[in-house]
Amino acid sequence: MFRSGFIALIGRPNVGKSTLLNALVGEKVAITTDRPQTTRNQIRAVLTRPDFQIIFIDTPGLHKPKHKLGDSMVQVARAAMQEVDLVCFLVEANEAPGPGDRFIAEIMRTVKSPLYLVMNKTDLVSAEKLAVHSVAYAKLCNFKAQFELSALKKTNLEPFIQAALQEMPEGPQYYPHEMITDQPEYFIAAEIIREKIIVLTRQEIPFSIAVVIEEMKPRNNGDILDIRAEIFVERKSQVGIIVGKGGLLLKEVGMKARKELEALFGQHIFLDLRVKVKKDWRNREDELRRLGYR
Repeated sequence: MFRSGFIALIGRPNVGKSTLLNALVGEKVAITTDRPQTTRNQIRAVLTRPDFQIIFIDTPGLHKPKHKLGDSMVQVARAAMQEVDLVCFLVEANEAPGPGDRFIAEIMRTVKSPLYLVMNKTDLVSAEKLAVHSVAYAKLCNFKAQFELSALKKTNLEPFIQAALQEMPEGPQYYPHEMITDQPEYFIAAEIIREKIIVLTRQEIPFSIAVVIEEMKPRNNGDILDIRAEIFVERKSQVGIIVGKGGLLLKEVGMKARKELEALFGQHIFLDLRVKVKKDWRNREDELRRLGYR
């Protein structure tokens, strides 16, 4: 019997959903940073073995939105919970439940799918505190099962996978064996560029940027892949921050992104980055649709 199904990873921003997604499939599918709200879209990662295929869905962190982009991100996460065979509530094992966790627990009580509590970052907490936090989190919802693991250290992942497999119905293999994500190459390229900007900048900049791949095509001989990307910010003053003194920061973004993209695509890449202003794009429905957030 072949089993297949979908699992949604739900939780507050920055609890390690994307890190867990990557660890489960053994490849980098979603970008990860130490900044909250890094994930903006629903990202699917595919784990295939001889007798099953599980599609894990990484979702934006659930939070109280402050702009239309945030509202769109919350809608993506809420929708994912209603369309899957299992919902996993990811929390930080090194912290006690907070208002954000209780806010999500209220939402999850409306979910009809089985609920698992997944306590991540166990590498950062003592056994004594883990036990205390475990009891506190278990009271938030009617969880069918509970797991303690570390996505970063890749510990205790297999017991979680095997338990989740029991929730998957008999079904077809939705994706080819070698496929680990359904995201198109241009989306992955844009996300990698955005990740490098987030890592290299601070303050409000990471939340104000959007990256769009305007062109991706091989040169005539096929040895080089040309990628032209536009980086959008909300204010003119942010252009100078992204570019940096003498263009150094933008060059560093390009260098780091190009290195990772070349490893991913297996060929030399010429990366052309342009920074443009798109005023208040996070609160404009038309721009959110154009940038892929609606």
